[in-house]
Amino acid sequence: YIALGKGLAAAGHNVRLLSHENYEKLIITHGLDFRPVKGDVQAVMETPEMRQVVEHGNFIAINRVAAKHAKQAAVYWAQDGLAACRGVDLILAGLGGFAIAVALAEKLDVPVAQAYLVPFSPTRDFPSVLLPTAAPRLGGLFNRVTHHLTRQMMWTSFRDGDKLSRRQVLDLPAPPITGPYRSPRLNQYPVLYGFSPSVVPRPGDWDERQVITGYWFLEPDPGWQPPEPLAEFLAQGSPPVYVGFGSMSNRKPQETTALVLQALAHSGQRGVILSGWGGLGAADLPDTVLAVDSVPHSWLFPRMAAVVHHAGAGTTAAGLRAGVPSVLTPFFGDQFFWGQRVYDLGVGPAPIPRKELTAEALGAAIRRAVTDAEMRRRAAALGARIRDEDGVTRAVDVLQSAMPMPPN
Repeated sequence: YIALGKGLAAAGHNVRLLSHENYEKLIITHGLDFRPVKGDVQAVMETPEMRQVVEHGNFIAINRVAAKHAKQAAVYWAQDGLAACRGVDLILAGLGGFAIAVALAEKLDVPVAQAYLVPFSPTRDFPSVLLPTAAPRLGGLFNRVTHHLTRQMMWTSFRDGDKLSRRQVLDLPAPPITGPYRSPRLNQYPVLYGFSPSVVPRPGDWDERQVITGYWFLEPDPGWQPPEPLAEFLAQGSPPVYVGFGSMSNRKPQETTALVLQALAHSGQRGVILSGWGGLGAADLPDTVLAVDSVPHSWLFPRMAAVVHHAGAGTTAAGLRAGVPSVLTPFFGDQFFWGQRVYDLGVGPAPIPRKELTAEALGAAIRRAVTDAEMRRRAAALGARIRDEDGVTRAVDVLQSAMPMPPN
């Protein structure tokens, strides 16, 4: 969303980005007007309760815990959002901010443009990407029903918080029990999808309102330089394997680190471990493994032999663009969808659910990723196609085409 905001700003629009307080430095660094809403999403992910449900991969339980925190913060989000959105002509929102965006749009009488990183519009082509685990393939009608069920499940979880904010802050009636999905505020702009049509082809039953633009990549500062230990490590041997689980919290980071080290040893590969929110890394790593805190994926991944991660939408996109095989270990939700897509495209081994991850299984998957010549060829070809796309420019063009013409 920062990348999309920068694209809109470059096209001459005034952009405000609303997000949790802990993203302030990142957003300001990229020159956007940051408007905070109360809360620290990283702190929520690192609570013992959330770490436990994430580790078990139960999307329903994760949604329940997230809904509890959302209800506690809903009034603050409505207050902060109302102050930040006064005077705007359009609100863009994805899954996380959808309900509050619709409520704010109703209060301020402005339209909402939906901007998603995962498929969300119902389709017969594949099941909902937000199902608790990978869904069985039972045909078109089943697929379409799963989309409506997961949308309703998400809405039901967050309904109490939405009702509270509408009543206490926005002076609005509660939305219908089916949720805000049919709000007229959503019908004035296309629905943007920030992923590649080479990764998820356009479903045959989507209409012209659903637009797959290509990924919205956030490029690093052109002057960015890698830390000296990382530059030296890369120069000392063959391309290593990246391992990181991003924002996925971890109750036992030392055990997970040991598993990763064993897998790298089994595969005979050097490794770069990203600590992430799960706290991977250790003080006594072997010389063949380096731990790093934060490195732009766009710089690091093309220098890797393969990338191992949790199959989050953004990390999956970065791995595919780099043109190297991906070894995916989904935890929950849409991560299973991306893991299956990578496998179906032939650019990575079969995904290993986090609950089933062992050193032996991960080591075998890494070995295949770095030695399978045909897989590597397919990954390189897909990466080239993705690099030829410009999802941000496409998204900005689509939005501008839908904007009302200013009066003469």
